[in-house]
Amino acid sequence: MINVRCPICDRLMRGQDAAEWPQFPFCSDRCRLIDLGRWLGDAYRITPETEGEAPATCCDESEVP
Repeated sequence: MINVRCPICDRLMRGQDAAEWPQFPFCSDRCRLIDLGRWLGDAYRITPETEGEAPATCCDESEVP
């Protein structure tokens, strides 16, 4: 059973599985399109790493064989 909220309108979505919500994780086509518009309109951004900063590593290089 799923019990989640739409990330756009906060509507509670309940059901046995995601198949009951074809636009999952959104509750409707409207919310899906609003989210797409936000991505295309640069409302959501993934900030790049700053120059001069070393990229994050998952482990210490001394631990790698």
